[in-house]
Amino acid sequence: MLVAAGVPGHAIASDANTAATVSTEQLRYTVQHSLFGDIGNYTNDVKRIGGTTIVRTTAHFVVKMLGVILRREDDQRVEHWLDGRLMSFVGITRKNAETIELRGQAEGNNFLITSPLGTVIAPASVQPANPWSVRCLRSTTMMRVDDGEIEKVRVTGGSAKNLVLDGRVIPTRLYDIEGMTRYRLWFDQHNIPVMFVVDDSTGKITFTLMP
Repeated sequence: MLVAAGVPGHAIASDANTAATVSTEQLRYTVQHSLFGDIGNYTNDVKRIGGTTIVRTTAHFVVKMLGVILRREDDQRVEHWLDGRLMSFVGITRKNAETIELRGQAEGNNFLITSPLGTVIAPASVQPANPWSVRCLRSTTMMRVDDGEIEKVRVTGGSAKNLVLDGRVIPTRLYDIEGMTRYRLWFDQHNIPVMFVVDDSTGKITFTLMP
């Protein structure tokens, strides 16, 4: 999915002189918690080279109450895709003093996910819980990106919904992904995820695309 330059909220560039088409895209989000307010930022850097896509995700969260830090989290993740299939995944999640390393690798018709809890086998169609593209709507199996847990999900929606961001009215399509966790996602007319909401055990976490 290539997006025309000039779409608000992201940057995109291409090099027409290379043998394979190369494009880059950055999606930066502010993150709000329904109880704790502003808790940080979340970024997906997407690079496409022909049929290969590399997604680098960075996140920084700090949850405070009355000036006291309750939780600090820093994440770094890399997804490698080939022709729409997830080929590998590496993620390092640091929550307070705990560090969790997660690795995934395509193997035959499966995707093997290794975490401190061991190795689990997911179908080749598994999607990480990272909605950088509409392809996250195409699978019924989702991988949690912090601990590698697999969950069955159901995707519904797709109806038109106008979203108001910073005084701008943005035509979108609204989807729900329901499993152990519920996700709501708004994609604009260019298939850019302009907002998504995660139902956390402590409240709703809203990711809003920065202009």
